[in-house]
Amino acid sequence: MTAGTTLMKNGTTADHELAALQREHGRPLFALLLRLCDGDRQRAEDLVQETLVRAWQHPEALRADDFESVRPWLLTVGRRLAIDARRARQARPPEVGDAILENARVCADHAERAAAALDVRKAVKTLTPEHREVLVLVYFHGASVAEAAETLGIPPGTVKSRAYYALRALRRVLPGYAADLH
Repeated sequence: MTAGTTLMKNGTTADHELAALQREHGRPLFALLLRLCDGDRQRAEDLVQETLVRAWQHPEALRADDFESVRPWLLTVGRRLAIDARRARQARPPEVGDAILENARVCADHAERAAAALDVRKAVKTLTPEHREVLVLVYFHGASVAEAAETLGIPPGTVKSRAYYALRALRRVLPGYAADLH
């Protein structure tokens, strides 16, 4: 008789134990699997289910004297299932449909970034030379306020105010990009 058959005969007890197991350990197990699945909720949920199926298939893990000691077993099983799933995906070639969609997204993202860069360049040219200098140093070259102040020979407060007003002017010229400029 297998473990599954034993639990089936006493299904009510097994159901209660699995429900308690899910309530007690489901969130930490899901959190671990979500990290291991790079944020893919569906895959993490599938792995949680598979882990609980394994627990159901191995009632000796559920019958531990200390119910809390089941968590390390569940986390280990879940981690191994995630590793196996990742290896299986890497071993298989990508499906044609997925590859085409992924390439389309990359091309669209690249085109959008290129168009946005042209829009930003055009908008930056509309700024006063003083505002443009500060913006280029701080936001495009990554200089700190102190470094920009030293380079331009102006006080740090002036750098901050010019950067503020330059961004404000850009928000007016680029209303669709306002969220990106914060």
